[in-house]
Amino acid sequence: MINNSTHLFCLVRERVKGCISFNYPEQYSSSLVLGGITNRCASPATSETSSPAATAVTLRREISTMVAPSSSSSVVNVYPLSSYTFGTKDPKMEKDTSVADRLARMKTNYMKEGMRTSVEGILLVQEHNHPHILLLQIGNTFCKLPGGRLKPGENEIEGLKRKLSSKLGADSPTYQPNWQIGECVACWWRPNFETLLYPYCPPHITKPKECKKIFIVHLPDRDYFAVPRNLKLLAVPLFELYDNVQRYGSVISTIPQQLSRFHFNMITPVKYDQ
Repeated sequence: MINNSTHLFCLVRERVKGCISFNYPEQYSSSLVLGGITNRCASPATSETSSPAATAVTLRREISTMVAPSSSSSVVNVYPLSSYTFGTKDPKMEKDTSVADRLARMKTNYMKEGMRTSVEGILLVQEHNHPHILLLQIGNTFCKLPGGRLKPGENEIEGLKRKLSSKLGADSPTYQPNWQIGECVACWWRPNFETLLYPYCPPHITKPKECKKIFIVHLPDRDYFAVPRNLKLLAVPLFELYDNVQRYGSVISTIPQQLSRFHFNMITPVKYDQ
């Protein structure tokens, strides 16, 4: 158990300059070395009017089926960060320059296509026998999971593979990671065109604006990832994410709880004598 008096060592390693950093704080209280942005909003969801009871029951049933547990194994193999190779590729420019612009674009797309569906992946590596999550950092403050918005009618698994390749795959189509998508570990809802997300859809909301699903991604023992030059790839320990809403927002800071039912198989590479 980590507390504020626990002393940890700090290791910062630049695998590829400007591409990936591994952050291990000296003290738990100094773990705010990584950028993040909160997804909280002070105002509650109020724009939707109450719906008939039958409609609310139907919506709740639909929500429950979307996050039903799958039959996949609860064991996750986690390999050392050093097992992977990281390079760079052309920048991936963001479509929005501010949160307000993003919400405005989301509203425009909602009028054309309806509810936004997005998918994100949890990619796990290990350092010091502790799981770390790979996060993309934009600028100096905003961190996010790799993923993005699905096209209308697009399959969730295939769409997540497409987004992961766009964010972390090589530019060459002949060398793309073989993404193994596991089960959905969380489902978040955006009731209104606001930054606030809920891990449930409020019963009075009949037309949520976004559904965000988070899947675990099973990485192979070795792979190559290409990071856009305008982004940084961080390996962040679970203990730093836990309950750190101020730094990482409500979605990312709850990943440790979502993964608590999994058994992590920490695999150490075999060393051969020279």
